[in-house]
Amino acid sequence: MQYALIYYQTAADLAREQSEPEAYWGAWSAYMGAMGAAGIMRGGAGLEQPPTATTLRIKNGEWQVEDGPFADTKEKLGGFVVIEVDDLDAALAWAARAPCVVDGSVEVRPTIPPDKV
Repeated sequence: MQYALIYYQTAADLAREQSEPEAYWGAWSAYMGAMGAAGIMRGGAGLEQPPTATTLRIKNGEWQVEDGPFADTKEKLGGFVVIEVDDLDAALAWAARAPCVVDGSVEVRPTIPPDKV
């Protein structure tokens, strides 16, 4: 079964990318490398910092474009991967290893199989 692991990071997590880049990227590299070595990774991407986002809404046929992410939350979406594992317990075990899980969170969500779309 495939699961999306959706990584949410706190402002402190995101600040470490700038202040401690070797430790920050080293932790993520080790984590992603472990998933790659286990042969479970099917895709995904990290995302640039939240201020680089653009949010689009269409109201009454008119585009409304805003700089930055829409929601002002304590945690920011940092990226995602899609993994293929036997069950939710296995997906949760991989989510528990994410560097952001201590201060932020990891949402684990089953993907919709292509034949169901």
